[in-house]
Amino acid sequence: MSITLEKNGATYFRTQNPFEKNFGFSRAVRKGPFIFVGGTTSFDPESGEMMHADSAYGQAKVIFETIIKSVEALGGKKTDILKLKLFTTTMECGMEVGKAFKEIFEEIHPAAILILGVTLASPEMKLEVEAEAVVL
Repeated sequence: MSITLEKNGATYFRTQNPFEKNFGFSRAVRKGPFIFVGGTTSFDPESGEMMHADSAYGQAKVIFETIIKSVEALGGKKTDILKLKLFTTTMECGMEVGKAFKEIFEEIHPAAILILGVTLASPEMKLEVEAEAVVL
């Protein structure tokens, strides 16, 4: 289940992810034509487990689909996604993430940066991604 709230001239999309509730943030926020998707991982809020804990590729696929659904929940489309920031733990993970990125986003070619060697909130996390979209 997810909810959409409007306040302060913005629309906020929230999911059941406990990190959102515990830390007070939204999965995505839209103000005017701009949509910002916060740090997204493959954490399953229903099971409390990291999906694809052994695969950066699998995590990336889940994360990219979550980002697309978040943009769509705020009235955007996949093709409105213009920029992604990808944070991953190792070069090996980066290569797997790149493969998934190409499969999902090749037709729209968004700007992107891949930052390697980060420490994420859980040892099972191999990737966290932020995204920005503009809806015209």
